[in-house]
Amino acid sequence: MLPLPLFQFQSLMNWDYSININNMNTDTVAESRSTTPFTDCLNRMHHPASLDLVRSIKSFIVSFSFYQPKPENDGKRVQDFFLSMEAAMRDHPLWTTASEEDIDCALEGLEKYVMIKLFSRTFSATPEDAKIDNEISEKISLLQTFLKPEHLDIPPILQNEASLLLAEKELLKINAFKSPHEKLLSILNCCRVINNVLLNVAMSEHVPAGADDFLPVLIYVTIKANPSKLHSNLKFIKLFRRQEKLISEAEYYFTNLVSATSFIVDLNAKSLSMDENKFEESMQAAKLMNKVTNESSSTCQMSQQQNNECSFSEKMPHKPNATGVFEVLEHGSNYPYMEAESKGLTVGDVEMLLSDYKDLVNKYTILCKAISCLSTSEREPLLRQIEKQSAATLISHHPGTHQHN
Repeated sequence: MLPLPLFQFQSLMNWDYSININNMNTDTVAESRSTTPFTDCLNRMHHPASLDLVRSIKSFIVSFSFYQPKPENDGKRVQDFFLSMEAAMRDHPLWTTASEEDIDCALEGLEKYVMIKLFSRTFSATPEDAKIDNEISEKISLLQTFLKPEHLDIPPILQNEASLLLAEKELLKINAFKSPHEKLLSILNCCRVINNVLLNVAMSEHVPAGADDFLPVLIYVTIKANPSKLHSNLKFIKLFRRQEKLISEAEYYFTNLVSATSFIVDLNAKSLSMDENKFEESMQAAKLMNKVTNESSSTCQMSQQQNNECSFSEKMPHKPNATGVFEVLEHGSNYPYMEAESKGLTVGDVEMLLSDYKDLVNKYTILCKAISCLSTSEREPLLRQIEKQSAATLISHHPGTHQHN
């Protein structure tokens, strides 16, 4: 039987480098590995003579938890360990005849195994990382409400929504993985899709592929995707992906995403082809809308909680002379005063009524201000959506109203 660490190492090394993309005009280049060197790699690590290597790996993982999280120091410590393990493999009797591909295969498995084990300790390791992640995500969520390709000077011919959506999906996969290599592959596949869009346009239009168009499109895709923990993901890859692998194409695309993220962080009206006043109005409107959405979400959660409480209270015996509010709750309404009559109200209901009234006026004022900042083309669809939601809410509370057809 294999020692437990070696068994885990073997199982974690068995991953697929390729991605499956359907219905796509632009072929994404996928990384692949020969099965022969990979199988040979597993056999070497399975051999009892490799036990000293496995023990070194386990010892490093255990000792790593003794140090306080310091990202830069952690990165150096991990990189030094990878180098020392590479040297140990090359000097090991079982690896003296191994090819460069064999050793590279083993080191890829080593990186994945070690970083999955250390993921919770090394990913978004400081409060500052979490703070930056939230700030970036919040800013992107505001930009999503109004930013269009033309604001980034992306020509119409490159506004291929189907391909750009595919690029977004590839980028969003970044949080599905815990190894630096696989996270980096998500970035590479996203960028390859964008690059293929540029190449296809260049071929169909018989014009040179515009390298200057790549970064604006990547910025737009990043904003549309808004992957969570973007800063932490980039930092994790930079610190813990083996440095000899952050070269060539990988380095180019990774650097571009870092640049795209920096652009978004510093983005203002001067960064865009957009009037400064219009930009500020749009940002303020987005903030107000977010506030309304958050408050509405909070209200919905409270209403759901009240519903649950009401459902529970319906099973409990009530006094026969309870107020009108009780009667409404028994009928399942989320708005206890909507169907109440004045004679059924008590002095104790005044405080709740006044609180609800103030809350309603406050939300209505915020909503009106937000809507007034929108253009006509943006305002009309939103009003229609609000109208539909209001109608749906009314039907849900008065089921009989939808039966007149």
